[in-house]
This record gives sequence, C-alpha cells and structure tokens, in this order.
Amino acid sequence: MKGSIIDDRRAAAVHMSTEELQRYSRHLIMPEVTAEGQHRLKAARVLCIGAGGLGSPAAVYLAAAGVGTIGIVDFDHVDLSNLQRQILHGTKDIGRGKLESARDRLRDMNPEIGIELHNCRFSSEDASQIVSEYDVVVDGSDNFATRYLSNDVCVFERKPNMYGSVFRFEGQTTVFAPHLGGPCYRCLFPEPPPPDSVPNCAQAGVLGVLPGIIGMLQAIETIKLIVGIGEPLIGRLLHFDALKVRFRELNLRRDPRCPVCGENPTIFSPIDYDQFCGSREEQPVPAMSVHELKRKMDGREPFELIDVREPFEYEIARIDGAKLIPLREIGERLDEIQREQPIVVHCHSGQRSAQAVRLLQQRGFNNVCNLEGGIDAWSDHIDPSVPKY
Repeated sequence: MKGSIIDDRRAAAVHMSTEELQRYSRHLIMPEVTAEGQHRLKAARVLCIGAGGLGSPAAVYLAAAGVGTIGIVDFDHVDLSNLQRQILHGTKDIGRGKLESARDRLRDMNPEIGIELHNCRFSSEDASQIVSEYDVVVDGSDNFATRYLSNDVCVFERKPNMYGSVFRFEGQTTVFAPHLGGPCYRCLFPEPPPPDSVPNCAQAGVLGVLPGIIGMLQAIETIKLIVGIGEPLIGRLLHFDALKVRFRELNLRRDPRCPVCGENPTIFSPIDYDQFCGSREEQPVPAMSVHELKRKMDGREPFELIDVREPFEYEIARIDGAKLIPLREIGERLDEIQREQPIVVHCHSGQRSAQAVRLLQQRGFNNVCNLEGGIDAWSDHIDPSVPKY
C-alpha cells in the first residue's frame, strides 16, 4: 500500500493461516486495510522500549492487531504499585521480571506472533544494534536519558519513533521521523531540564488510565505507518488533558540547527546520555543508609529528621519522629531547623531530599545528609508496616 514503511516483498512473503484469517477478519473487511495491510502488519517488527505504563497498552494492542514480531526492552520486576496502570501484568506476577510477565500476556493475547525479549537497560552500548533489527520504535520510557537515546538512535537508523509521555492527568504523543519529513525529539527539546526538576510517576503520580490512552495512540500511529493509511502524527504533537477530556494539537517544526537531524549535524553516534541529562552528579550529596538511620534511632543519638514530601504523602506513610517541611517551603522555614544538630533529610525515593540537602548546604547548614532510597527504602529494609505508594 502507498505510504507503508514495510517493503512490498516482505509483505508478500508472509502467509496467513485459516485461524489468522478469522482472527483478523474485522481488519480484512476494511477497504483501508484488507489482506494486503494485514500482511504488512504480520511482516512488521516493532520494538517497545519499556513494559510499563505506556508499553503495556501499546504492546497489547499491537499484538492483538497482528504485528508479526514485537520486541520488548526492560530489566525491571513487577511491583504492586505497577498494577494500577501497567496492564501487561497481574497480581500473580508481582516479583517476576516484567519481560516474563509481558511475554505470557502477549502469547495469551495472540499466539500467532513472535516475541523477542531484551533483558537489559537500553543503553548507548547496545541501542543501535537493537533498534536496527526493527521497523518502528515505540518509546514508553519514563526518563530523559532514554528518550534522547531512543531519539538519536532512531534518527541514525532511520526508524520512526513513537513518542509518548504522561504526567498526572496530562499526556502527549507524536511521531518523530526526520527521514519522513518531520522533526526529532531534539528539535522540540534541544536541552534536557535540570536534574530532578521534573518528577517522575513515582514522585508526582499519574492517573492509572492515562497511560492507556497515550499508549493506545502510540499503537494507532504505529499501525497506520505499517499499513500505510491515514495522516500520521509527523510534525504534530497531540496533547491530552484528562480532567477536561480535551485534545490540543501543536504543530512542530524541524530545527535546521538540530545537532542530530539538522542541516549540519554534529552528533553521529550515541553519546553518554546520563551525563548529558545530568543524571550523574559530579559532587554527590552526603548520604546515609536506612540502616545507619535505624542505628542512630536505636542509640538515641541527637539528630533531626526532615521530611520534604507533600502533606498528602505524609498522611499515607511516615517515619516516626520526622518533621514535615515540604521541599517547596524549606527555603522559607529554615528557622525551624536546628543548625546545631546533625540533619537527615528524606523524601519518597531520595531525589527531592537530595535537592533539599543542596539547598541547606547553600544556606550554611554543614552537618546535613540525604537518606538513600527515602521512605521507600525504609519500608523495604527497616519497617514493612510503613505503607508503600
């Protein structure tokens, strides 16, 4: 079909069984799809980066649609808190690797397709080799380093990159494909935000159904490119507000000065994306483990424990004796903190409290440290009765 990213010869080389003809019958009777389009779907190879909130619905619907080979990159394990949105996994899968859980779910959805598992962190060392084996990349990552990496590798390998992101009640998606005439991720975001300035889902939360909406849109765009129908979201960013149930469309332009896809590119291979995004601090803040904190408590050593989370988080779970001073207020409430005592700062996982430690150091607090892993680690290793969220 005109406009498909799948070569005619590849599509013609695949055959469908009687069972597949029945399975995909609602596609086959559509004049925009027909058997030709379904052959293209079966011939296609799609890589999903992540088996989480976005990767789950995308992979499920791509499998149901008959995409012949689905690859998944992930190295995480299923956690109870994942189940609110990551529909590839169930309660029985808690503690299992996400790849194993995803494989079983997708095989149950459609045993006719191939599933390739990449049990690794998507990194500069292996990204190009992995992406080169697929036709389309669905980026379901939740961090900036991976987004820049997937973007750059897709530009180098001339593969469409189905971008999606979610935050609380809002999500957005587009198709980055400079080789098809559109911009890339760097055209939209030339520089990453300052480290720790944008909270992830574990810190900010997300409405469970929202990744389902964005992930399905990523799947729709993938299917359209494979079959060769419709108008893809190339050069257009679709923003969704769940509270207002409102979609907005923004036009995107390719940046001629883009270092990856511009007229005079300066980046031709993957770089150190952790360093680029500032994930590695040159001067890490002083830190304390939850075991060290417990020893201090048991020994009744003098110190002050500051909780920089939000009040609603404090209501969910707390460490006994902690004083709540949200991060956004700490600069105005320094007089409530005892300078003469050692200070331990904690949050949910350690990122916001690291920011607080730096701020306190700048304001002259010398004996201050960050609790590694935050209250999450406290619940895991010290007091399981403290709820996890």
